Amino acid sequence: MGRTRKRSTLANRAIAASAALLLGGGGLVAANFYASAGEGWSGSPRTKSQNAAQQISTIDCPEVANGLSEVPDQARVEVDRELAKMDSQITEAYQRFADQKEQIQRDPGFAGNAILNPLKDKRLASIDRITIAIGRSAQQPQGLKDMAPCTLRADDNQVKDQNGNDQNGDGQGGNNQNGDGQNDGQDQGQNQGQDQGGDQGQGQGQGQGQAGNGPEASDFVDIQSVQPNVQNVRPRRGASKGTFSTNCGRNENGKFNPDNVIVAPGVSNGAHHMHDYVGNQANDAFASDDDLANGQTTCRNQGDRSTYYWPVLRLQNGQDDNDANADGGGKDQNVGEIQTPSQVTLDFVGSPVSKVTAMPRFLRIITGDAKAFTNGDANANASWSCTGFENRQLKDKYPICPEGSDVVRSFKFQSCWDGQNTDSANHRTHVAFANGNGQCPQGFRAIPQLVQRIVYDVPAGTTFAVDSFPEQLHKPITDHGDFINVFDNGLMKKVVGCINGGRRCT
Repeated sequence: MGRTRKRSTLANRAIAASAALLLGGGGLVAANFYASAGEGWSGSPRTKSQNAAQQISTIDCPEVANGLSEVPDQARVEVDRELAKMDSQITEAYQRFADQKEQIQRDPGFAGNAILNPLKDKRLASIDRITIAIGRSAQQPQGLKDMAPCTLRADDNQVKDQNGNDQNGDGQGGNNQNGDGQNDGQDQGQNQGQDQGGDQGQGQGQGQGQAGNGPEASDFVDIQSVQPNVQNVRPRRGASKGTFSTNCGRNENGKFNPDNVIVAPGVSNGAHHMHDYVGNQANDAFASDDDLANGQTTCRNQGDRSTYYWPVLRLQNGQDDNDANADGGGKDQNVGEIQTPSQVTLDFVGSPVSKVTAMPRFLRIITGDAKAFTNGDANANASWSCTGFENRQLKDKYPICPEGSDVVRSFKFQSCWDGQNTDSANHRTHVAFANGNGQCPQGFRAIPQLVQRIVYDVPAGTTFAVDSFPEQLHKPITDHGDFINVFDNGLMKKVVGCINGGRRCT
């Protein structure tokens, strides 16, 4: 993708004042574009105009994987396959919901027989197969059937059951892995910005964004209205202060696929959204550890065959990319021109309170939650900002950057490991974040922490969105990153030595 001149201040105002046009037209959008300006994490009351504008917008299903504390190795393949099938069931149900949205808005009870009840039946069948598979070699999990029903919900978290009745819509949270120190001191509940007022974006039709299901005007905020919110933990005596940087390019090769070998191994289109890949070039749904160990790498140091991947960012400019009719692309409501990053930085850093130990080879880590819009923010961890303003980080808003400033996505991966497992049943509990003082939970040990920074030169006057599961509506809070460690043992030893020795190494 070619570079384009930076957006001007005038263009930014045009985005704010005419958001619906830049978003490609669509459904009912919150009337006050800046109503939540400046929030690092939403927590302020919505304006009356926003509340009036809310409509049922998506399907909300509990995350069954969060109900699995342990999956025996013998059952892992079958369980992962069923969990991926459940994602596909939600995707198909969401498409039916989108196609019949007008009727559902008029009569929410219609969704019960047409969408929610059939989806519940399919989920119950998958849950039964998961329970049986685990029960062959371990105790059957309890309570999973309670997670079969799904609901309808609006952006304001108001949830509707199968009969259209209001329910408490807090979302189904996963295990809270966001240690107090992992939000860089961001204020999660306080509105740090000011209501700018007056700038209105009126949506048209039935959806928002080029795909028709997001993003909408209220998903964006002027970064200049956000107050600085980053505070770093001060290193203590015994800290590991070094940094090891690995250069693996920007995905100049254009390696994309909608698979996720961590969450849905052996399942094509397991992510239902497209990923950028740097590092290991053998990564797809069917890649084994041996395949990754023998794969080619884009990393300058050939001892790093790790795989780093994240959802692509697309320009909502009315243009389609080559995957407009493909799985993970247009078939999953992910449309627009894929924007290649202008810069990707991959740093491994230490602990502010202790030395680090080596990561095990083939350790898998996911940071953030691809379903945070419906799951809740317990595992949301990626953040958004602009160059020159990176002391202001956003979790649930896309930034509008001023003239001469680029869009930045940042990911801090878990920095503590349980010392035993390279993966876990929900792909999270074998690793953890340090707490606000930088200390790992009891029984965990500090490992090099991957800090990933991705920069985009977004063309002037153009909105954008990350790929997502269709029902997640391209919300910025759903951003996430994936990593599998395939450093060779010698290079990992150098990484640890560099970090513990307080050096900067590449």
